[in-house]
Amino acid sequence: MGYLRGFMDFSRKDQKTRDPIERIKDWEEYTIRLDEKDLKQQAARCMDCGTPFCHTGINFDHSDIGCPVNNFIPEWNELVSEGDWKHALERLEETNNFPEFTGRVCPAPCEGSCTLAINDDPVAIKTIENEIIERGFDEGWVEANPPQHRTGKHVAVIGSGPAGLAAADQLNQQGHYVTVYERDDRPGGLLMYGIPNMKLEKDTIDRRVNLLKEEGITFECNTEVGKDITREELKQQYDAVILCTGAQEHRDVPAENRDSKGIHFAMEYLTESTKALAVDPEKAPIHARGKNVIVIGGGDTGADCVATALRQECNRVVQFGKHPASPEEREEDNPWPLYPMTFKLDYGYKESLEANDEDPRKYEILTQAFEADADGNVKSLRTVRVEKVMEDGKLVTKEIPESEEIWEADLVLVAIGFTGPEREVLEHFGLKLDERGRIWTVDGTKDYRTSEEGVFAAGDARRGQSLVVWAIREGREVAEQVEQFLQTEETADLV
Repeated sequence: MGYLRGFMDFSRKDQKTRDPIERIKDWEEYTIRLDEKDLKQQAARCMDCGTPFCHTGINFDHSDIGCPVNNFIPEWNELVSEGDWKHALERLEETNNFPEFTGRVCPAPCEGSCTLAINDDPVAIKTIENEIIERGFDEGWVEANPPQHRTGKHVAVIGSGPAGLAAADQLNQQGHYVTVYERDDRPGGLLMYGIPNMKLEKDTIDRRVNLLKEEGITFECNTEVGKDITREELKQQYDAVILCTGAQEHRDVPAENRDSKGIHFAMEYLTESTKALAVDPEKAPIHARGKNVIVIGGGDTGADCVATALRQECNRVVQFGKHPASPEEREEDNPWPLYPMTFKLDYGYKESLEANDEDPRKYEILTQAFEADADGNVKSLRTVRVEKVMEDGKLVTKEIPESEEIWEADLVLVAIGFTGPEREVLEHFGLKLDERGRIWTVDGTKDYRTSEEGVFAAGDARRGQSLVVWAIREGREVAEQVEQFLQTEETADLV
């Protein structure tokens, strides 16, 4: 590194954020970019480790270690510390198709595996990554680069989330004709409508999609496979098909009165709220104004629901989780370099603390039943407290006697994850599924072939609900395998 004492002389500094009280009045991104001096100092904190774990990119014991796309983190940190932003961008783009997405919404497993994090705050890798790509756009270094030659091969990508976009980008650069099919009205998948604007403004997605279009990729929106175009038509028109349809089969709460009005899946709420921003935020079909909102589920999607409800001027919002609060420090069963399962105050929680003097999270709570009024509208939830105990060597969740509570609720949002990909497209293709209902592929690591010849699968549809950065990795890897398949097909045609 250019400055060897950076990790000793400089403390970690994260991206600045807008005032919580002010930012809940609009839907703009809540972060503010650091200045040049701060960014150079943050990059100089990188230790240039002999064996860096930050870009390892593996999953171990259900936890991520390092960056799944294997970003050259120490290299571009050094370049940033020296002010060489253009070369830093070149190194970043070698491994990551969309750093403007990961630099905003990735939980940064790279930072959890930073060697400095063993006994200090990790390097602000995510902040630096986002600044590199934004600097690239500001300076005009990021521009369309269409391939010089076309192979004549045609590939269809079903789904325009990060896996589909990454696969399309890689194959287009190889010279193949790529068409991306999206059932919604705009490309981006869950990036577009599943992640709120305050975390990822939609102009950022449009900016990248427009570049991909300039490079020759075709996007067909409002097109659902099995309805608007069939399996037979796809097989006839394309040399290969890649399914990147995500994992959007919701996990539900099978409780009494679940069919009451006012109970919705979180993704339905987030999607409708985001779509309404293009027209009128007040016309969102599901709106929280003046309501007591309860979010069931303690994950990131639930946190996004909290932040959205606050912007819609709800009366109160609380979020239920069945697990205990995370510890302040790593516990023995969560050592470095695993992703740190420690207490964090997400943006929506900070906003709730400032606006309502309340952290909305309520821990170790299990929903038992919903209660409805005479018109069938949800009016409350009945819950019970739970605890984790060891029984026969296993950790189990047990209800605590006489701990029942009643919570007022006008709007309930179910955010407890997804069970796997939606079945319609899979059934239309007649694809084999694995034991968890995901698309079966020949190998769970780097073989993306499905049970149908010429049809491949990648992203959440294959691996289950995961991170944006894993989706990009899978999109890149499936593109590599499709490229090999197309070359084999070409060779076979010549024999």
